[in-house]
Amino acid sequence: MKVLSTIIVFIMSFLLVACVAGNEVNGRSIKSANRSVNRIKNRLPTEQRIEFEVSYWTLRDSIRDRDEFLDTVGGKTVEELIVLGKEVFLQRKSNGFHSYDQYSSWEQMIAKYTKERIDQNKPKKGTRARDEANNILYSL
Repeated sequence: MKVLSTIIVFIMSFLLVACVAGNEVNGRSIKSANRSVNRIKNRLPTEQRIEFEVSYWTLRDSIRDRDEFLDTVGGKTVEELIVLGKEVFLQRKSNGFHSYDQYSSWEQMIAKYTKERIDQNKPKKGTRARDEANNILYSL
């Protein structure tokens, strides 16, 4: 009976620890940060997913030092990471960052990326006819 109660306590402790940081970026290494970002983004609605991804990669682009980047994103939630991404966007825009000249605001940039993502997921017109033309059925 002692062994069973020990096992149950161990399993409950493990589940509690594993579930606590489910919505935070794991900043132990780049690999773990990327994994946690992928896990988190798959749970988000499309617009927030894109905003989260853009924020993460904007921060990664702006902070070149690996340890400083991991310290910055480690333990951050979706909302906190988006706020940091917006701050970097505004800072870069005010400094004349060339890639951001085409956007008047963060929201406009996210709307553009959201539209591009939706367009990527749409089926291409004319693929069915091409597939049928290349299909070879043999009569036996």
